[in-house]
This record gives sequence, structure tokens and C-alpha cells, in this order.
Amino acid sequence: ECFQNTVLVWFPCVYLWLLAPFYALKLYCHDCGCIRISTLCTAKTVILYICCFIEGSQQDNSCVLAICIIQLERIRGCRSSVFLFLFWVLAVVCSLVPLRAKIQLAMYEGITTDIVRYTAFFSYFSLQLAQLFLCCFADQPPEGKTCIIDVPLRLVVKGYRTPLEAGDLWNLREEDTSDKIISDLEEEWTTECAKLQQQEKTMAAGVALGTRLPDQAQILRKLQKEQSSGFCLLRTLARNFGPYFLTGTMCIIFHDFFMFAIPQVLSLLLGFMNEEDAPLWKGYFYATLMFLLSCLQSLFNHQYMYTCFTVGMRVKTAVMGLVYRKSLVINSASRRTCTVGEIVNLVSADTQKLMDFVVYFNAVWLAPIEIALCLFFLWQHLGPSALAGIATVILIFPLNGFIAKKRSKLQVQMKFMDGRIKLMNEILNGIKILKFYAWEKAFLEQVLGYREKELKALKKSQILYSISIASFNSSTFLIAFAMFGVYVLIDDKNVLDAQKVFVSMALINILKTPLSQLPFAMSTTMQAIVSLKRLGKYLCSEELKDDNVAKAPLSTGKNTYWCHVYNGTFSWTKEGPPCLKRINVCVPQGSLVAVVGHVGSGKSSLLSAMLGETEKRSGSVSIKGSVAYVPQQAWIQNATVQDNVMFGREKQKTWYQRVLDACALLPDLEILPAGDSTEIGEKGLNLSGGQKQRVSLARAVYRKADVYLLDDPLSAVDAHVGQHIFDKVIGPKGVLRDKTRVLVTHGMSFLPQADLILVLVDGEITESGSYQELLSRQGAFADFIRMFASNDRKESVTETAIDEEQVPEDLGKLMEVDKAHTGRVSLEELIFDCTSYATDCLFVLPQVRLEMYMEYFKTIGMAFIIPIVFLYAFQQGASLAYNYWLSLWADEPIVNGTQVDTDMKLAVYGALGFAQGIAIFGTTVAISVGGIIASRHLHMDLLKNVLHSPMSFFETTPSGNLLNRFAKEIDAIDCMIPDGLKMMLGYLFKLMEVCIIVMLATPFAAVVILPLAILYAFVQSFYVATSCQLRRLESVSRSPIYTHFNETVQGASVIRAFGEQHRFIVQANKRVDFNQTSYFPRFVATRWLAVNLEFVGNGVVLAAAILSVMGKDTLSPGIVGLAVSHSLQVTGILSWIVRSWTDVENNIVSVERVKEYADTAKEAVWTVEGSSLPLAWPQTGTIEFQDYGLQYRKGLDWALKGITLKIQEREKVGIVGRTGAGKSSLALGIFRILEAAKGEIYIDGVNIAEIGLHDLRSRITIIPQDPVLFSGSLRMNLDPFDTYTDEEIWSSLELAHLKNFVSNLPDKLNYECSEGGENLSLGQRQLVCLARALLRKTKILVLDEATAAVDLETDTLIQSTIRQQFEDCTVLTIAHRLNTIMDYTRVIVMDKGHISEMDSPTNLISNRGQFYRMCREAGLV
Repeated sequence: ECFQNTVLVWFPCVYLWLLAPFYALKLYCHDCGCIRISTLCTAKTVILYICCFIEGSQQDNSCVLAICIIQLERIRGCRSSVFLFLFWVLAVVCSLVPLRAKIQLAMYEGITTDIVRYTAFFSYFSLQLAQLFLCCFADQPPEGKTCIIDVPLRLVVKGYRTPLEAGDLWNLREEDTSDKIISDLEEEWTTECAKLQQQEKTMAAGVALGTRLPDQAQILRKLQKEQSSGFCLLRTLARNFGPYFLTGTMCIIFHDFFMFAIPQVLSLLLGFMNEEDAPLWKGYFYATLMFLLSCLQSLFNHQYMYTCFTVGMRVKTAVMGLVYRKSLVINSASRRTCTVGEIVNLVSADTQKLMDFVVYFNAVWLAPIEIALCLFFLWQHLGPSALAGIATVILIFPLNGFIAKKRSKLQVQMKFMDGRIKLMNEILNGIKILKFYAWEKAFLEQVLGYREKELKALKKSQILYSISIASFNSSTFLIAFAMFGVYVLIDDKNVLDAQKVFVSMALINILKTPLSQLPFAMSTTMQAIVSLKRLGKYLCSEELKDDNVAKAPLSTGKNTYWCHVYNGTFSWTKEGPPCLKRINVCVPQGSLVAVVGHVGSGKSSLLSAMLGETEKRSGSVSIKGSVAYVPQQAWIQNATVQDNVMFGREKQKTWYQRVLDACALLPDLEILPAGDSTEIGEKGLNLSGGQKQRVSLARAVYRKADVYLLDDPLSAVDAHVGQHIFDKVIGPKGVLRDKTRVLVTHGMSFLPQADLILVLVDGEITESGSYQELLSRQGAFADFIRMFASNDRKESVTETAIDEEQVPEDLGKLMEVDKAHTGRVSLEELIFDCTSYATDCLFVLPQVRLEMYMEYFKTIGMAFIIPIVFLYAFQQGASLAYNYWLSLWADEPIVNGTQVDTDMKLAVYGALGFAQGIAIFGTTVAISVGGIIASRHLHMDLLKNVLHSPMSFFETTPSGNLLNRFAKEIDAIDCMIPDGLKMMLGYLFKLMEVCIIVMLATPFAAVVILPLAILYAFVQSFYVATSCQLRRLESVSRSPIYTHFNETVQGASVIRAFGEQHRFIVQANKRVDFNQTSYFPRFVATRWLAVNLEFVGNGVVLAAAILSVMGKDTLSPGIVGLAVSHSLQVTGILSWIVRSWTDVENNIVSVERVKEYADTAKEAVWTVEGSSLPLAWPQTGTIEFQDYGLQYRKGLDWALKGITLKIQEREKVGIVGRTGAGKSSLALGIFRILEAAKGEIYIDGVNIAEIGLHDLRSRITIIPQDPVLFSGSLRMNLDPFDTYTDEEIWSSLELAHLKNFVSNLPDKLNYECSEGGENLSLGQRQLVCLARALLRKTKILVLDEATAAVDLETDTLIQSTIRQQFEDCTVLTIAHRLNTIMDYTRVIVMDKGHISEMDSPTNLISNRGQFYRMCREAGLV
């Protein structure tokens, strides 16, 4: 009576009054707007008023306080109250005991004895239940605000019923947006960076002038700099996100308090079971208290996880923002130290590691405290024997530490993976070259070489991981075995009763969590430190100096210089040799300055110096007004043509049309499927080289800038178009005539119209002056002009104003259908349509999922799967047996203060436990090996499928999609799926064991367990469907971030020149925020699920405890201890099952994605088995077309029709024609890049359709239009199969005029070419392609005229080399410049897919047909 009227009444009231001030403070700090008085709020208030009149004073005061809190919550915009929910839960639970007592008393004495008090109590209890029920619902959102975090249940249900779309997701809260986060952070980071640079300067000043630090000291300083920059970044992040993170830390401390309280209550419950005359209410109280503590533990744990994930999300946003902003200001020297891939890696991999660090950081300091507390409580129960447990822990720890160390050494697997991905990226970028040269096999071997090393490291790592898992999963048994063994062996009087055994087991189970978390937390922390260093190093790398270029005020006047370089010496790096020396340039307002010189003379560097992109060693640069820049290699955004031209400016219709006309873009827009609204693929994929260059030029012209820096914009276009652009845009009568223009050019015909010509030789201006002045000086320029003027005059082009690229029009353009197929979309489209892909995957769920699992298991093989299932069953059987054995031991009667046969009991217990440990090791190794077998096969299939695909496949599939398959999807198959399966199966069998134990103890529990299992399955199915969709939405929205990043890094110089940094930053923020909008609901849904599941699990605890109390007379303490201690594990097990199941569900999709390319169209076989093709074929080089026809795809117009033609040996044939006439199609047909739709081609009498593709392509040669090099040695780029000797290679380099250049390189033939051959100039790359052709020296050479990007001198070298070296070969030249084919034996004029004229050039001219008209235009006749 006393207990009921004091403790049980006061407990909820104390909770309310103690925590109310803190809660009020929280509400005061977080104002979300006012909520209107709703029906829900009114109902709650009315019920509380009624409560005030019914119960005693202490409850009256609490009800008044509760009313005040409800109103305060309404005013501050709090829609649901966890604080009051917990108060009513406590109130109801504490009222259960007096309720039972009152019911028993009423049944015994009758209700009439004190009817008023009974009525009051039952009414009050009903009102408490009503309040608890009402607290489960959320109020309406505050006025004028949309609901940001709606009840996750609504989202989960919607995701289960229909495909989720971006519009269904909640908006980001303001404090989670990029703008808010980065604006707060950027200022602090700039200050930190400035401090760091100051420290560095001080250190540098400390080193005596003129002395050079020894290498070791330099390395040490470099490491110190990386470390300090990493810690600076950590400090900045901690200042910004630390306070909110600390609220989560408070939650985890409360969680630990409740976690350690549970075993103490279990001890009391088992004590109660031993007492024969203990009152029953005590048992019910302990059972309910255990349930309540479990619920509170769950709530605080998930509030902590929610806080951590929120902080992690903000850290990711912050770091992405900082890296993006840095990539816009980083200087060229720093930029060269990291590839685009590495920068993208910083925002993908390293930010993920920081997010993991936020979640696991608290475990670093909290886990040792938890371990110490566990051991303290164990000491209380078992005395000094607990030290045996400590000894076991000390043994397990170093073992896991040693394994972790070994595994981190095996992280070279990552190095091999990086190498493989880098190589794959280059293969995909240069796939056309690979196909032309038949080099697929060489690169396939290279990729597989990396893959084998990667899998070897992975296998070792997985075996070590299996030992680690086995030791961890057996740790409960090992610690218990050591402690119980020592306890019973040191003294016969020490007996193991149920209380000692099962409370110890509960504590050991608690001990497992910190034991498992600590090594993981430490490794996550170490990885985060490495990531912080990498990020810090990048974020502290040198930026472009603002004073590189002085921005002078605008002024007009006759002798005003708008672009002025005085005595400038420039280099690309601080330490490197200067690329420009003693530069003096004065560009008057409105003048046209031409810059000429050989390849590599420093023309592009001069423009970069004017933009401030280079390191200024001495001198000064000043520019007046705004700048527009056209780079040598056009940079095109993945946006519409219109967006590319306007580049963020308002549309002025007449000016826009005028610009398009001047840049000769109007005819192109007529061809494009959606005109200027056509979406351009990544890197301008669906535009030809010349179209890209003209779009790039149009962007600059549209800008209406004051100064124009034009880096050879006319090289990629035909001479005719070039002349048009010069006349209409750049020249004295062009739209830019009043602007200041600096033009780098190789075109001699434009020079007479320039006001000033600068001649660059080896980075110095050797001559400058007007055209006539330079000619009259009779210097190097005059010789240069005389030599090339004749060539230049003869340059010609086809009639139209659209240039031709190697990829013909039909193939190069993406039709609307293709555009939809490739998934190239703008952000706006993405925001509304990004779910279409997700829905395709999702609503074929059951059958597709099943097929994927079947596919995966089939790849592993049944021989592996059956033993795995048996091993799991055996492992759990052993676990069940040793636990049951313990309960029998605990129930053993005590005779003369001792238990009999303790040695035998201990031996049986040990044998069963060790058997389980061995089975665990066996299962994990088997799954790992099975996973490696599957991933090896799947990767091999994917690689072969992709390399065997035709060119059309690569033109309609973005390289990012393919690269994603080789990186992310293969990584998921390598690691995620096997790890998820290990976890899922382990916990699934463990759950079965717990259910069997609880039902063994109390068979009646089946009545509770069965509905709970149905509820669990129901909740789980809802969640998995939604989770998969949310994960897909997130991954779909992640790609645009990296695409935009990639694009920005590559076009940083253009963005800076135009001053568009702010606009690009805003775009990046939008993309990051959109991605976080999908990420946030996913982790909120995960927390929702976990809380719900843990309440289900806590229901099992309550059922086991209450049924045990009810069966007190029939159940032994041992079996009760076994059932209750096992039921306490259910919450954790359920959460892990869902987590691992969801992981497997999400990752198994990777199998489907990797397999999807198995069904796409493939090329013909590479080599035909048993082919009788002679080794020396083709010996003569005759080519014959017989009624040959070609289509790009079925249903499209014929690209070639009825071509019948015979080319004799050693004949030189030129192919000319307008755009889309079918010139390139002939070359594609000869190489079988496209297969014949009708007719045949015979080479030396052999039908090429009947031989293998490699047999054909390796025996004929092409020099393509785009010179592609791969990263690797120069030798590998010339001869990937190692078929030629060094002498042969040097000979070919000499003929290609590269011998001097290569012999001056530090590593000669082993010189490492960077990604895409970036460290060689365009002209040098073209000469390397020529050297490849010279090395192969086949009887047939196809030239897709590839000299547009080189200066005239190099052009002449290439042409003369081809004439001499391929004299005895058949040469086919697809000509853009007519002067190169005027001495050929025959010219073929193509028109609309058929041959309109064919004869020798002289005959065709005398016939006065189409060829004559083309020559007349070019000034050749």
C-alpha cells in the first residue's frame, strides 16, 4: 500500500518536474512558428483539466504543468512531444500495479464499500490511457510552413504502394542547406588557411637562405604540412557542428545508463524466482521495469543515431562545398598533382569516410568505459574470476588488432582497384582507337592483370576477416568459459546458480557491443584522419594569385593599351622551367593581334599568362574591362546548345541570332533534333569537333566582352568555315571589330589583316610587327610565310558551312529516342524524372529480385551453397546446445554446498562452444570464397560484353554509366553482398535459436511470438520497399553532382575567364541539396523502422518475463534466466537482420546491372577459329566494293547505297564530299566498325565479312582525326603487344620527326604519358599516331585527315612522310583540305551515300563537275 501510494505516484511526477526546465529551454531555442489550436490540442487540454479535478494534489500540479507544456509546444511549433509521451507511458505503467490491487480488492470486498474512490481511480486511469493514445499523433504544421519532417510512416506506406518520386520527399530544413552550412564555414576555413600559410612562411624563413633542405627533411616538412592542414579542417568542422553533436553524445550516455540497469533488474527477477514466498506483484514490477528500460534504451539510442547522421550529412555538404569552391581557384601547379578522378574521389570516398567517423567517433572513448563497467559488474557477481574474462578480452583484442593491421596492409587491393578503374576510364574514352587498331585484347589482359591482383588481396583480407568474425562471435562463449571455468575450479564451494550465470551472460552480451565497435571505430578514425589529411592538403593547396593580372579601369583614348604584358617571365609551376621568357606585349584598344609559332612554342601559354592561369615569375600583366576566352580544346557543358552559348546571361533574341549566324551555327541547328534546345551529351559527345569549337566561340561572342583571347578557334573547322568565321566574327569587318582581340592561329591567310603579329619561338617573342613589316625584315617569319603561303592558299573545303567529323552525322547525333535512352538530362528534368529509372527497377520487385538471387547463387555454384547452409545449422545447433547445457548446470541441486561433476560439465560446455567457433570460421570463409568466385565471373563477363559491343553502343551509353558498373557495382559484388549475406544468415539463425529457447521455457510464448513475427514481417516488407526506392533516388541524384564536378574541374579556366564562378557554385549547391533531400528521408525511415522493430523485440522481453512470473511454480530459475537473457538480445538481432537484409536487397541489384550488358548487341567474333588467312595478308592491298550498302541503324536512311568500286594496289585515292555525303562511312565500312547492310567488300580477294574483326583490323591501318593516347609508357602507346624491337620503334619515331623530342625526355621510350596524353601537345600526339602507323606499315592506310590541329610545318612533315613511307601501299584519304590530294591517282566525290564522280583530279577538273566547283571555291583552279 505504502509503495503504491508513494513511489509509484511520485516517479512520473519527479520525471516531469525535473526535466521540464530543460525541455522548456530547448523549445525556447527552437522556434518553428505557431500552431493553430486544433481538435487534438483541445482534446489533450480538456482531458488534463478533468484530471486536475479527479486526483490528489501532487498529480494536480503535474497536470497543470503538462497543460503549460502543451501550450508552449503549440506556440513554438512542436508538432509531437516525446517528452510528454514518455511521461504518460511512465504514468500508465506505474498505475498498472495499483490497478491490479484495486481489481483484486474489489473482487474480494465488493465495489460498494468505497465506490467514489474506485470510480475516481478507474476514471483517472482511463484518462491517462486516452492521453497516451492522443500523444501518439502529431499536430498540424505551423501556419505558413510546409511540413518538413512528416510522420515517416506516411512516406513508408506511400513507398510501399506506389513508386516514390522526388516530389514526395520532404524539403531540406534551412539549417541543412548548402547555403547556410557553407556560408558559416567558409569564413572560418579561410582564416584557418591564412594562419597555416603564415606558419609555413615562418618555417621557410627559418631555413637559411640559399641552402637546400636534405630530402628526408623535405619529406618530413611535407608530412607535417599535410597533418596540420588535416587538423585545421577537423577543428573548423568541430567548431561548426560540435555543439549539435554533443546533444547526441548526451543521448548515448543516457542509453548506456539504461543498458546497464537491465542486467541488475534481471538479477532481481531471478532472485524473485528463487524466493518461494515473494509477492507476485514484485515479479510483474520487475518484468514491466525491464520492458520500460528496454524501450527507453531504444529511444535514446536512435535519437543519438539520428543526431549523428544529421551531423554526418552536414559535414558531407560542407566538405563538398569547400572542395568545389577550391577547384575553381586552384592554380595549375597544384591542379597537375591531382587528376579529375582524384578530385571527384575527395567528394565521394573521403566525405563518406568523414560521415562514418561522425557516427563511430564516440565509440572510441565510450567503448573502453563500457568495457570497464561490464567487468566491474562481473566482478561483483563472480569475484576475482572476472579477471579471467579480462584476460580473454586482452587476448582477443591484440588478435583482432593484429588482423586489422594485416588487413590494412592488404588495402593495396584499393590501389589495384584504382589502377583498374583508371585504365577502364581510358579504354572507354579511347574505345574507337582500340577498335580501329584491334587493341582490345592487350587492354583486356591489362585490366584482368589488375583484377587478379585485386582479388588475390581481397581473398587474403577476407580470410583474415573470417578469423576476426569467428573470434568475435565466439567471444561471448570464450569469456563465459574462462570466467565460469576459473570460478568453479578455484573453489569447490563456488556454485553456479541461475542468477550468477544469466546475469553474467547478459553483461557479456553487453560487453560484445563495445568490443566489436572499438576496433571498427579506431579503424574508421584512422581512415578519417587519412581523409582529413587528403582533404586538408587539397584545400590548402596553392591558389591562383589575384595579383597575377591587374584589372585596370576602363579608359578610352588613342594610345590606350587594353592588354599589356611588361617584361613577363612565366612558368606553369614555381620550381619548373619558365614556359615564357622576357615577354613584352602591348595590345591597343580595338586591335587584332595574331600570335604564330610552331607546336610547343608557348602560344597557348601566352594566353594563359594573360588570364592569370600561370605562375608569374617577374614582370606585370594588366587587362582592362571584361574578358572572353575560347580555349584550344572546346569545353562544352552537358546542357542545351542555347545554355552553352548564353552561359548564364539573359537571352537577347536578335543578338543571339546574329551570333549564331556569325559563328556558322544556323545550318547545324537545323540538323540537330531539337534545334538549339538539343541537349549536348557529356564532353560534347553528340557534336563534331568543329561544332564544339563554334559553340565555344559563340559563347565568347555572345558575352559582349571588352577583350577576346582566342586560342586557335579556327583549327578544328574547315578552311571555308574558318574564312566565314574570320570575316563575320574576328576580322576587321566582323562583329568583334571594335573589340580588343588576341588570336592564336596557324592560318596564314588571316595574317595580312592583323594589326600586329607576334612570332613565338621557344617561349620568347622573336619578332613582332605588322604583316608587311615582318615580310620586309626578311627574317624567320618571311621564310616561314614563303614556305607555307602556297600550301595555305590551296587549302580547301567542301561547300557547306558545316564541318565534317569522323563520326558521320547520323551516328554522331542523338535522336530524341536515344537521348531518353542514355539518360542525359538537366537538373530540372532530373528533379522531376529521376524516379523513372527507380520505378523500372522497383516494380518488377519479386520476380526480378528472385532472378537476381538465383543468378548470383548459380554463379557461386550449388556445391558451395549446400555446405554453407549445413554449417550455419550446425553452428546454431552447437550454440543452442551449450546455452541449454548452462541452464541445466545452473539448476543442478547443491549438495553439501557444492555441485557434482563440475569438471565434466565444464568440458562438455567447452567442447560445444569450440565446435561453434570452428563452424563460424568455416561459414564465413565459405561465403567469402563463394563471393570472390561470383565476382570474378561477373566482372569477366561484364568486361568481355562491353569490349565486344559495337561503337553504336558506346555512342548511346554515357561513359559514366559504364564506369559506375566497373567501380561501384563490382565493388558491391566483391564486398557488400558477401558481407551482407554473412550477417543476415548469422542473425537469422540466431533469431531462430532465441525463439526456440523462449518457447522451450514457456510454450505459451508462441501465442505472443507468432503475432509479433507477423507484425515484424509486415513492418519489414513496408520498409525494404521504401528503402530501396529512397536509396535509388539518392544514387540517381548523386551522379549529377559528380558530372557537374567533373565538368567544372575540366572547364575551370573558362569559368574563371568569364567570371562565372558564383553561378557554378549555386548550381553545385542545388545538386548537393537535391541529393541530401533523398538521403535525409532514408536515414529517418531507417530510424523509424529501428524504433518500431525494437518495440516489437521489447514485446518479446515483456512476454518472456511476464510468462515466467506467471509460471513461477512450474519453471526453474535456470530456464527462466536462459529465456529472459536470450529475449534481451532480440531487439539487436531484429535490427541487424533488417539492416543486413536491406543491404543485400539494395546491393543484389548490382548483379542485374552488371548482367544487363550481356543482352545488348555485340560485334562479330574477333578471330575465326581455323581461319586459313595467310600471315602476310593483304599482300597487294587491292580493295573492291560490290554493290555495298550501309545503314547506321535499321529503319534509318542508307548512309551508303550501291557502292561498286575497285581500288588497285599502291593506288592513292582521295575521298571528298559534303557533310553527311558518306565519306567517313566508307572508312567505317572497311574497318567493319559498321557491318554491311548489303553487298560485300573484298581485300586481296578475301571477303572481309568472313574473317575475324581482329584479323581484319590488325592488318590495315588508320590515322584518325582525334589523336588519342593512353596513360602508360610511350612504348606501350606505340606497341601494346610488345611485338616490335626498340630499334624498329626508334626508326618509326625518327620517320615521324619525334626522335629528337623523345630522346630528350628523361625516360625516353619509358616516358609516362599522363591521362589522355595531356603532357604532350596536340601536335605531338598527332605525330605519335603517325609513328603507330609507320610501325605497323600495313599494305592499306586510311587517313581521316588528321592535321587540322597542327601547324603548317608539322602538316607538311606528315604529308611528306606519308608520301615517302607509304609509297608502295594503298592510301585512302578522307580529305577536308583539297590541296593534300591534288597529286593522288584518283579522287572519289561522294554525294548522299553514292559516288557522284570518280577519276583523276585533272580529269575531274576538266569535266567541270562537282569537284571542279569545290576546287574553284578553294582557289585551286
